[in-house]
Amino acid sequence: MTEPAVLLDDSDFVAVDKPAGLAVHPGAGRSDGTLLDWLAANVPETGKLERHGLVHRLDKDTSGVLLAAKTAEAAAVLSKQFKDRTVTKTYLALVRGNPTEPEAELDAPIARHHADRKKFAVRPDGKASVTRYKVIESLPGYALLEVRPKTGRTHQIRVHLSALGNPIVGDATYGSTERSPGRQFLHAAKLKFVHPRTGKSVTVESLLPDDLRRFLEKIRSGEARGA
Repeated sequence: MTEPAVLLDDSDFVAVDKPAGLAVHPGAGRSDGTLLDWLAANVPETGKLERHGLVHRLDKDTSGVLLAAKTAEAAAVLSKQFKDRTVTKTYLALVRGNPTEPEAELDAPIARHHADRKKFAVRPDGKASVTRYKVIESLPGYALLEVRPKTGRTHQIRVHLSALGNPIVGDATYGSTERSPGRQFLHAAKLKFVHPRTGKSVTVESLLPDDLRRFLEKIRSGEARGA
C-alpha cells in the first residue's frame, strides 16, 4: 500500500496526499492500517486530538488532499470553515458520457438508499446537497470534469453524477461498468481555506496520481475505449 505524502507541513496543521485504497477511519473488519494509524506514527502532534485532528474525510478509493489539525485551536477553526462551507474543494472526475450541460449546479437532496444501507441516493427526504461541475475536457464516450461540492454529504459527488446519468468511471457502486482503472476516477485535487492562525488564504494542490493519469492518456489515445 502506498503511504501518504506530506504536501504541506505547518505548525498548525498538516496537509497530506492520501492514496487510493487507504481507509481514513477503522471500519467493519478493519482495525488498523488506516490514515489515522499513519498520522499517529508520523505526525505525533495530532495524537492528543479527536480523530487525530482530521477535519474532513475522503472515501477509501478517492485520492488527494486531506487536512489534519495539530492543535485544538486549529481543529476548531478549520472544522468551522468546513461546517460553514467556506472551504473550496476542487475534485477531478472522469465520467462516462458527456453531460448535456457543459457547466451546471446539481441541487438534489441525498439520503441513504432505501434498499442498500451501504449506498446513498437522491431522495426528496434527504439532506440538502449541492455540487457544481464544469467539463474541462470532452472525449469520445467520456468527459473530464472539475467538480466543486458546496456541501459535504457522504458519496455526494458520486451520487450526484450518477443521478445525472454520467457515473464516475470505475465506480461500480453507482453505475460504472468499467473494469479499469481499478478504482473510481475521483481525485481531490485542490483545497483552499483560511489559515487558522494567520488568517491568510492557503491553497494546497495534489497532482493526478499515476494510475489515473495513465488511464486518462489511454482514453485520449483511444486505447481504453469501452474498457
